[in-house]
Amino acid sequence: MKLIRQIDQIDETLARCALTIGNFDGVHRGHASIIRHLKAWAQQVDGPAVVLTFDPHPVRLLRPELAPPPLTWTERKAQLLAELDVDCMIAWPTDRALLELSYREFFQRVIVEQLRAAAVVEGPNFYFGRGREGDVQRLQELCDDSALNCEIVEPGISEDALISSTRIRECIRDGDVSAARQMLTQPYRIRGMVIHGASRGTQIGFPTANLDAIDTLIPGMGVYAGVATVAEQKIPAAIHIGPSPTFGVKRPTVEVHLIDFAESIYGQVIGVDFLERLRGVQDFPSPAALQDQLSEDVENSRNIGRHFLTNPQPSNTEN
Repeated sequence: MKLIRQIDQIDETLARCALTIGNFDGVHRGHASIIRHLKAWAQQVDGPAVVLTFDPHPVRLLRPELAPPPLTWTERKAQLLAELDVDCMIAWPTDRALLELSYREFFQRVIVEQLRAAAVVEGPNFYFGRGREGDVQRLQELCDDSALNCEIVEPGISEDALISSTRIRECIRDGDVSAARQMLTQPYRIRGMVIHGASRGTQIGFPTANLDAIDTLIPGMGVYAGVATVAEQKIPAAIHIGPSPTFGVKRPTVEVHLIDFAESIYGQVIGVDFLERLRGVQDFPSPAALQDQLSEDVENSRNIGRHFLTNPQPSNTEN
């Protein structure tokens, strides 16, 4: 899949595309439904399936204090969309000039002139143009006037509620990564640089990679089973998020124990997929009691991680 980050990289290969526009944060099952319709239109108009996103999210320029923490970074979003067989993702650089376009100007300049789309596919909650003045009804009218195909896809549903990035954020904040995983096309992932810590884990037989510079939403405090990605290698992992009350440490950290892995990875950026929450953060009466619990956590994480690696969740999950 092609990832375009500069407008001048848009070329003739994208002409007559089937286009969808949105943030696509997390790339969840609702997004996957839109992509399935997008691919069908791409085949019908004999053009590429193109996703147009914005970098940064417009709200980060308009109301930065209201900007939610992202669920994905640009490259991860592109990777997830590639797994859904999208041909191209455009991370359009967001600026004030773009945000000041009226909905008619946005439609004409971006959809018609810049991308020369042949079909547009959106969900029912799509808004575009200055002040979000354009909605799907206006989009349909503009497409009809310009002889563009337009389809509005019904929203995805999970547990009788709409699938949305907002709902997924709430689950992740609460530590319910299993519920988030049911709505996402892949398990929730963070990335961070491995830095030196206090080596408390090493002292009790459970060395951890301490993560810093995490640029997406961090799950709620607790102990999780997951899978880490280290230089393309997938490794079952036990993850601790929060303080370490047994050692009197109040500052929360993100620590990852890579199971059956002993290489030095300081300074590397690793990814961590969250599969299940095992328990909350606890204050143990002694390091020995903590060791006993960690042994159980690691064994559970090993089993859960190995099961996932041999039975991964498909990325094109149906609604």
